[in-house]
Amino acid sequence: MFDLTDVSYVKRITVGSTDPERLSSEAAVQAEADLLNKCLAPTSRGKIIGIEKNFSLLNIGEHQVVLQAMVYHIGFARKPYWLEDDGMKS
Repeated sequence: MFDLTDVSYVKRITVGSTDPERLSSEAAVQAEADLLNKCLAPTSRGKIIGIEKNFSLLNIGEHQVVLQAMVYHIGFARKPYWLEDDGMKS
């Protein structure tokens, strides 16, 4: 049984495009999905504790661009040793 009181570290993983100036390539989206899967693997013991769904339509000239992203909040009992630091202090 997973209890939120056991969560001491939360990793935020964005899968998809959120910035119209820098659209994510297919390789970048696949790398984000691979990190998500690694966090949810039985050996990592991460659990999804929240999901943000982002969707926006942009008109750039005559073209319409759709930006879609899912942001997953993965909770861990402690920070996994293999998880890279994203430069932010905890």
